[in-house]
Amino acid sequence: MTCEIPTIDIAPFLAGDAGGKEEVAAEVASAARSIGFVVLTGHGIPQSLLETAFTKGFEFFDLPDDEKAKWHPSGPAKQRGYHGLATRGLSATLGKDAPKDLRESLFLGPIDDHAADFAHIPEAVTAYAPNIMPDTPTGLDASLLDLYRAFETLSANILRIFAVAANMPEEHFTPLIQKHFSIMSVHHYPALTEPPLPGQLRTGAHTDYGALTILAMTTANGGLEVEREGEWAPVSPPEGALVVNLGDMMQRWTNGKWVSTMHRVVTPENLHDAMSRRISIGYFMHPDYDAKIECLASCEGSGAQYPPITAGDHIRLKIEASHKG
Repeated sequence: MTCEIPTIDIAPFLAGDAGGKEEVAAEVASAARSIGFVVLTGHGIPQSLLETAFTKGFEFFDLPDDEKAKWHPSGPAKQRGYHGLATRGLSATLGKDAPKDLRESLFLGPIDDHAADFAHIPEAVTAYAPNIMPDTPTGLDASLLDLYRAFETLSANILRIFAVAANMPEEHFTPLIQKHFSIMSVHHYPALTEPPLPGQLRTGAHTDYGALTILAMTTANGGLEVEREGEWAPVSPPEGALVVNLGDMMQRWTNGKWVSTMHRVVTPENLHDAMSRRISIGYFMHPDYDAKIECLASCEGSGAQYPPITAGDHIRLKIEASHKG
């Protein structure tokens, strides 16, 4: 099955041309209703920045396990620092009992410190916890911080596009992301040295938690697949393009009119294929912890089908589910 994810050039919207904005927003709205995924070009992030992050990422994951383990979080913050192979499972967020995912990861949270602004909410402590940044290899920390900032800017621009696409004022989401707690994750999928457990994938089937996800990836066997009409189809963006998909929050905001689509990362057919080694870097846009996720006025129709919830509570419940089992 071929997955026909639309490719959308957002440069005309970013240039500020009124006609270009309308055209881009219409394309995004169509994709959001039908599949919830787009391949994004004209986004403004240089390929050199992505390539540096990929290179430094591979160097980090090549380190001995005991060296990488030094950067594992010791406190309650679960999305910081290094997490080893097969220690987390995203299928659990959907209540599925499946083996842990065949990937190892390095997580970053917000760069700006907003912890004091949410000190009155005990559950927000982990959302604004300090980062655990490896100091080896040289340049890894700088490349990841630069990429986080680039994704941060791009996600704000995408939310402007989403607002227009949903027939809302362009800056509707802007006040809700000034103290966001977005996560950037560097996922390494090594070539396997032994067969996976039954049903074990590189990343189990799931929908994303937040408002939107920006994904950059290297090319290799055993990659991203999206569910369409009960079947799974591979997604292979061209060099320089990014994959963007809606998360559960955006589905709630649009009253189910836009879709947060199931996706997964499969194991390669040839388990020992060294060329199946790959890295993906995802930026998961999570608004301010106390931002209210409720039906947009333009999407109410006959009534809201989801109860209001804060961004923080929504993400916290998802993360708790992912650590069960």
